[in-house]
Amino acid sequence: MAKVVTFGEIMLRLAPNGYYRFFQNDQMQATFGGGEANVSVSLANYGMESVFVTKLPDHAIGQAAIDSLRYFGVDTSKVVRGGERVGIYYLEKGASQRGSVCIYDRKYSSIQQAAVSDFDWDAIFDGADWFHFTGITPALGENLVDICREACKAAKAKGVKISCDLNYRGKLWTRDEARKAMTDLCQYVDVCISNEEDAKDVFGIEAEDTDIYGGKLNHDGYKSVAKQLADKFGFEKVAITLRTSISASDNDWAGMLYDGENYCFSKSYHLHIVDRVGGGDSFGGGLIYSLLSGKSTQEAIEFAVAASALKHSVEGDFNRVGVKEVEKLAKHLEVDGITPANKMVDALTELMESVNELKNS
Repeated sequence: MAKVVTFGEIMLRLAPNGYYRFFQNDQMQATFGGGEANVSVSLANYGMESVFVTKLPDHAIGQAAIDSLRYFGVDTSKVVRGGERVGIYYLEKGASQRGSVCIYDRKYSSIQQAAVSDFDWDAIFDGADWFHFTGITPALGENLVDICREACKAAKAKGVKISCDLNYRGKLWTRDEARKAMTDLCQYVDVCISNEEDAKDVFGIEAEDTDIYGGKLNHDGYKSVAKQLADKFGFEKVAITLRTSISASDNDWAGMLYDGENYCFSKSYHLHIVDRVGGGDSFGGGLIYSLLSGKSTQEAIEFAVAASALKHSVEGDFNRVGVKEVEKLAKHLEVDGITPANKMVDALTELMESVNELKNS
């Protein structure tokens, strides 16, 4: 059984019930989540040895965060205790033409105040096969950039594969700050996970002739993004999620995985969204599981996208699905002959061109 270590912040999530707006009623659901923590839960659900590393205060809320991970079998023995608070985020889920609203209250959280000396990475990576972090963690401060760098160095020294989801957050740092830090950290990364917007925001690399909000995706543009990222940093693999936003409630969802030779596109899913938070993290968890399980490039991207598609139907940050459920969905789509992403995109492009020709005639 492979061992995967993730490092980042787990936060308290406060959200109105259902699709209520903030304070439309007097109740809020209290759960936990965070980019790397969400990945850890997915991997534990897939039967892998999953270790989550962070710093949390030694009080009831900090313990509740730990317990939320232990419920799924995540190893929290390397969590450092200290500091005074758990970061909070307030979520108002969007619906139809009304977008979601997310408000962060994470300043001075325990992990944001962490020091390099808090973590013994040599011990943490003992017996590990994989290390995963996201661009959210170094965005919390220069100290977290330093901690991530030390973690990456230690992982490399032990021969541990490293994956990073770029996950740009404009509320946490500027594009220039992100580019400087992530250029430094990505020299250690083997597998990069991104989407068109993150690649553009962090590294200025974008897919030409693509509009995710207008329903226009250009496959050659995404191939170019993946190759540019791989060439720039020497990534072994680059995974890109392909989202077409129809409304806050409905998206089309697919992905691409580049392995240095092949560009493999997944099937496309039409999603009626229950909760999209953690959708990218469930993709990352599915990809890591697939690659550690020896799946081919095509099989890996199919599994990752199917896992993420299922997450969009699950309330909360964590993806509460197992391997059989994910594989059943991917197999069901293949058996039923649902159009692969590239053919669907081409068909959609042709349809839009025909509509424009009719308008102009």
